[in-house]
Amino acid sequence: MTEASPNRSVMLVLAYLWPLAVVPLLINRDDAEVQWHAKHGIVLMLAELLGALAISVLTSIVTLITFPVGCVLSLFFIFVWVAVAGLHIAAIVKALGGSRLVIPGLSEYANRF
Repeated sequence: MTEASPNRSVMLVLAYLWPLAVVPLLINRDDAEVQWHAKHGIVLMLAELLGALAISVLTSIVTLITFPVGCVLSLFFIFVWVAVAGLHIAAIVKALGGSRLVIPGLSEYANRF
């Protein structure tokens, strides 16, 4: 732990809580580990927003074509969002444990910043 960040655990949790990931990114500029998690949290949030938009459009189109299939598809996507919440929890647990959860595909984008 760095001397400048006594609230490091809080910052690591905030890094994976959607728009709150900006807080550790701006406050803990000198802590490379917190910065890494904050950048990954932001990239994960943006990927989820794009996914939510795609899912909404897909569900709307399918529901217009055939209502029962659209309803079943909507129920299926509830499980997708539960899995996303599980991903956030796993990332927080790994961060608090001192390791990193590398997400294939997304981590490469976060490492560019």
